[in-house]
Amino acid sequence: MDATPITGISSMATRLVLAELAAAFEQASGRRVAIESVGGVDAAKRVQAGEAFDVVLLASEAIDRLIASGRLAAGSRVDLFRSPVAIAVREGTAKPDVSSEDAVRRAVLAARSLSCSTGPSGTHLARLFERWGIAEAIQPRLVQAPPGVPVGSLVAQGEVELGFQQLSELLHLPGIAVLGTLPAAIAHITVFSAGLPPHGVQAAAVREMLAFFNTPEAAATTRRHGMEPA
Repeated sequence: MDATPITGISSMATRLVLAELAAAFEQASGRRVAIESVGGVDAAKRVQAGEAFDVVLLASEAIDRLIASGRLAAGSRVDLFRSPVAIAVREGTAKPDVSSEDAVRRAVLAARSLSCSTGPSGTHLARLFERWGIAEAIQPRLVQAPPGVPVGSLVAQGEVELGFQQLSELLHLPGIAVLGTLPAAIAHITVFSAGLPPHGVQAAAVREMLAFFNTPEAAATTRRHGMEPA
């Protein structure tokens, strides 16, 4: 196995799928892969501050901003996963109707507490609450999970009643019941992408790995983690 690992940083939303795909790539290629998964906001800050990685895997908007600032190479973005936002409650508690936009709005207004992430799903929900005209009313009940802390863990512990986050982050968490993804009228899909540094010494190996992540064989793994290939 190649002694020099491919180093990367990703958001928590893709931690599990990347771990499985990276392990399969290691076995197929003989190259080691070391991807650190942290809160997406923190990951972008670290790359923007100059921390070096062979590959950065974040929401496409964050990748585009890092390309615009020169931290990642122009034209290096590779789209990997399409990820929907889902809703969860604590296992064993009442399951509100979330089958329509009006139903979700009612569930949010009825919840004693609710939580969103600091990532793309949280940004989408904040805009949605503003559009519904309820942002001010629910603010005292809204708990924003710190970067890197899964919303589902707060739900599982009973700290919040209703949680919104990427389906991939809720799917395999114990202690919660996933009610489903946001209904079509208010659905939000985050595209998670990769970007390479301008002068990366492992660029060829990274491109080989990203091509592996986008193969039909890898698609089954992607879907098992609640996402679709991009």
